[in-house]
Parts: sequence; structure tokens; C-alpha cells
Amino acid sequence: MRNLTLLTDLYELTMGQGYFKEGKHEQPAVFDVFFRPNRLITYSVAAGMEQAAEYLKNLHFDESDIAYLRSLGIFTEDFLAYLKDMRFTGDVYAVREGEIVFPYEPILTVKAPMIQAQLVETALLTIINHQTLIASKASKICAAAQGDLVMEFGLRRAQGADAGVYGARAAVIGGCGSTSNVYAGKLFGVPVSGTMAHSWVMNFPSELDAFRAYAESFPDGCLLLVDTYDTLRSGVPNAIRVFQELRASGHEPKGIRLDSGDLAYLSKEARKMLDRAGFEKAIICASGDLDEYLIRSLKEQGAKIDSWGVGTKLITSADLPALGGVYKLAAVYDGEGNEIPKIKLSNTTEKITNPSFKEVYRIYDRATDKAIADYITRFDEEIDESKPLLLFHPVDTWKRMTVTNFRARKLRSLLIKGGERTYDTLPLSTIQAYCAEEKGRFWEEYTRQDMPHIYKVDLSPALYELKRSMVEKYGKGE
Repeated sequence: MRNLTLLTDLYELTMGQGYFKEGKHEQPAVFDVFFRPNRLITYSVAAGMEQAAEYLKNLHFDESDIAYLRSLGIFTEDFLAYLKDMRFTGDVYAVREGEIVFPYEPILTVKAPMIQAQLVETALLTIINHQTLIASKASKICAAAQGDLVMEFGLRRAQGADAGVYGARAAVIGGCGSTSNVYAGKLFGVPVSGTMAHSWVMNFPSELDAFRAYAESFPDGCLLLVDTYDTLRSGVPNAIRVFQELRASGHEPKGIRLDSGDLAYLSKEARKMLDRAGFEKAIICASGDLDEYLIRSLKEQGAKIDSWGVGTKLITSADLPALGGVYKLAAVYDGEGNEIPKIKLSNTTEKITNPSFKEVYRIYDRATDKAIADYITRFDEEIDESKPLLLFHPVDTWKRMTVTNFRARKLRSLLIKGGERTYDTLPLSTIQAYCAEEKGRFWEEYTRQDMPHIYKVDLSPALYELKRSMVEKYGKGE
């Protein structure tokens, strides 16, 4: 396991020395990870908690880390000695991987001594921001594919090896059925997929020779790339000829792949040709700069495509290259264990944070088992399901409704307690199934691609009143 303790911004350490000097380094503190709205964010799929837990469990400064920090000439020896023995001893509350999440709600909360909680900010954000971003993009692409197999093909276009590996992991959480990334397949136990590139076809005297050679090597998994020269006049006819030879030898072909051109037209024509030749079960796979918008368009055009290989625009989340998750102080505790809520003010209303140690609930209608709203409370609040629950917009408070016959589910649980993990690692297939199940509990109006309804994320009256009073107090400069 790599030691990522120095995977942090310098100011986390300079603040750490400041806290150490002021005697605040052991003061208990609460920080929240959440993300703000974006015009492209309808919902997100939480991911990266497994790697976040691994990072925290392994947090330590080794001798080379201390030597490097000493070489910077800005840290005192007593502070470096403190860091040498420091480990993460805090608690972490987090949503499950695969959970559907929305802006403003804390998807992960760190409750730990101030210096520990501050130090881990950068690494937690880079881990969770990235995987949540890619899992969310994959979920939208898979929704556009309407149940067809989506394969993650992005490693060569990923922004670095880690982005390719953990992006593949996140893509599977979001719904992809396989990845081309063999290393990710080994690490995470997910199916791998892939057949040939154009270079294979170009490396033989003819396209037919290339197809025959591939079929000889993989007679029971023969999927041929048919657009190297001319898809309909050469590629598909040659594929059919090889498929006939395979069938004569007792094998059935898998199908063809289209990687360029008018995918709607080519797939429809190729489907006719395959069917006429008696290969109705041969699949047509498409690849080539696909995303949810193009897949949806091809579906609307009646394209005869059975599976989709999606690379660049998935692994880079091309239309939204950063999630924008933030890590904000919500509370500290005095020497007697009393909470002192903290708030960040801004002239931009959306940037005002929610104070205090919090809990997050999802409210479901019992009659339909569909999600109504998410409800953020102070941590020690309880929801009485036998009584009506008032929901109101946290800014436009006149927008309100009262719900009855509902159930409330806590979205978060303890990921780490006292520095130790509290759960076993789940297979990605289990996380993927959970994501699909929970997404099914939202009305399509909230998750659709175009002009979705804004899902309600509301505050309890107690949390709202605390926030209002703190805005009023600190807004006056008190």
C-alpha cells in the first residue's frame, strides 16, 4: 500500500504547525465533504469511500517524509517530532458507495483532532471528487443506453494511470458492465473486455486474412472490427464470410464492432446484412467518442447497436471535468465536550455553509417507496415517522410541504471509528447493484438528462434556526 500522507497541500501543514503552536491541534473538530450545484449536475453517485478509508488507515509520516519536510526549512523540530508519531484516530461518517447524492448534503464527515482533520482535507477531496465524478458520468451514460451493456474503454485517454484505474472502478459502480483496463480488472475483480484494433487488420495482407487469423485464435469469442477500410462493402461482408466458416467448424461468432462513421446508418445496414446471412444473434458493438447525448440520439434514430464502448468522454467526464466538492469546518468542541458550531458566510448565498455536526436522512413515500426529499438535521435529532414532517426550502422558506405516511432512512454510517475501519470491503458488483436499486427509488423527473426537477434537500427547523441565527450574528460583524 502506498503511503499517501504527503498527498496534501502545503497550507494543511502550515496550518497544522499553527494549531500545534496555539495548542489547538488536539481540539476535536468536525469537517464535512459536500458539493455545490452545477447546471450539469442532476444527481451524483458517491464513490471513493473505500480508497478514502485505506488512505486514513495508512496515514503516517515515515522517515523520508519527515526529512523532506525538514528540508523545506519552515517547520519546527517539535512539530516534526509530533508528526512522526501521529496516526489518524478520528471517526468518519459516510454514505455508502453507490448512494445517490445531491448538492449541499454532507456525504462524508470527519470528526477528529483538529490537526488530523485538517491534514486529510486534500487527499479526501481528490479521492472522492474524482470517483464520484466518474461514477456519476457512467450512471448517466448507462441510463442513456437503456439496459444495453456499456463497456468502459478510457484508460489511454485518462489523465494519468491512477485516473484510469480508479476511474474504471468508479465507472463500474455507476453501471458499466466491464472495462478494457486489465489492471483494474485484476485489482477490483470486474469483467474485462476487448478484441482487436485497426492495427491488427492493417498488419495482414488483407482484411479477410486478418479476420480469419483472429477467428482462429478466438473461435468462441470472435468479435471483428469492420471499419478499417470500408464498413459495408468490405468489413461486414468479410466478417460474414468468416462467421460462416466458424459456424461450419462448430463455433458461433460473437459479433462486429463499429468505431467510426454514421453509426445509426451503418448499424442498421449491418444488422440487415447479418440477419440475411443467418446471424441474427451476432451483436453489434459501437465505440468512438460516445457519451450519453450521442447514445441517446442514436437510440432515437433507431440504431441497431447492442453494446457500447465508451472511452474519452466517460473517463475524463468531458462536459464536467471537476465535481467541485469542498471540505468545510462545521464545528469544534470545547474542553468539556460542548459543541461550538462554525459557519462560513459569503455574499453568494449558495456558498454559506450549514453549521454543526449533522445527520442526513432520505424521506420516502411509503405508498410508492419513492424518494421525496433529503433532510439534514443536527446530529442528535430524531425523526418521528408517526407524525407529519414539515419540509421547506432552506432559502425560499415559503416553498414548503408537509408529508405523512413516510419512512426516513439515515444515509450515512460509521466508516471509521477511532481510526479503525468498521466494515468489510464489498464486491463492486454488490455496490453496482445497490446503486441501481436506489436510483430506481427516484422518479425519472429527478434523474432525467434534460431539464430535471430539482430534488429537495431541506434543513430541519432546528438546523435552519441555528444557521439563521449565526448568519444574523456574524453578518453584523459580532
